[in-house]
Amino acid sequence: MTDAAALPGQPRGRVVSGPATKRAVCVLAPNPSPMTLDGTNTWMVSEPDSDLAVVIDPGPLDDTHLTEVVATAERAGKRIALTLLTHGHADHAEGAARFAALTGSAVRALDPALRLGDEGLGAGDVVTTGGLELRVVPTPGHTSDSLSFHLPADAAILTGDTVLGRGTTMVAHPDGRLGEYLDSLRRLRSLTVDDGVDTVLPGHGPVLDDARGALEFYLAHRASRLAQVETAVEAGHRSAPDVVAHVYADVDRTLWPAAELSVRAQLDYLREHGLI
Repeated sequence: MTDAAALPGQPRGRVVSGPATKRAVCVLAPNPSPMTLDGTNTWMVSEPDSDLAVVIDPGPLDDTHLTEVVATAERAGKRIALTLLTHGHADHAEGAARFAALTGSAVRALDPALRLGDEGLGAGDVVTTGGLELRVVPTPGHTSDSLSFHLPADAAILTGDTVLGRGTTMVAHPDGRLGEYLDSLRRLRSLTVDDGVDTVLPGHGPVLDDARGALEFYLAHRASRLAQVETAVEAGHRSAPDVVAHVYADVDRTLWPAAELSVRAQLDYLREHGLI
């Protein structure tokens, strides 16, 4: 068994519901799969002495899970006052409307189609609820509407699908774009250098206790994959499925459809930069 401390980002191990930092509590959704890993991490964040909480990514439309999120807040003596979305994929956002009905909370997101209420989310926004401070960090690339949330009081960043607790994420072509994703990874890395962020609270997988190490691994991994795709094209593997079969031969075939999306994004990036 590999020591977690030796893995990129120092993952904590098995994903469980419960406190992850002083202000963040995970409620794990019952939707495990090769794409969602252990399931979707729904995050409840609040100041310890406040009776108000913010929920990030209520998850799939699963009443058992949504009511458990509400119950988790109630057991802590808190009321859910606001719901935020990192992006619009169903495993993060499908339950948002039902959750809003259960809690009476507004839903804020970058995509207007996902909002319930008057306010959206954008670069530079700061969410303050019950004394909590969450800074909105645009992190497009996985999807065009992807956001992360900086929780400075816990030196943590909630990353949705931009950074996972295990493995790496896909660039969801054509909505997701590799150039934007690389910029987003660099933006998050700068938070680890300039703002002291040391913990990643991901949308899937375990908490990472070495945020800088995780982001440096992601950037190196993307550079390596991009070089492999470029080499594969030069060797005559022109179509995305052919490139996947050549470059991702060591990856579980059930993940090849997702890998193909990333390959298509990589091919677009290489063409845009005149590299193929």
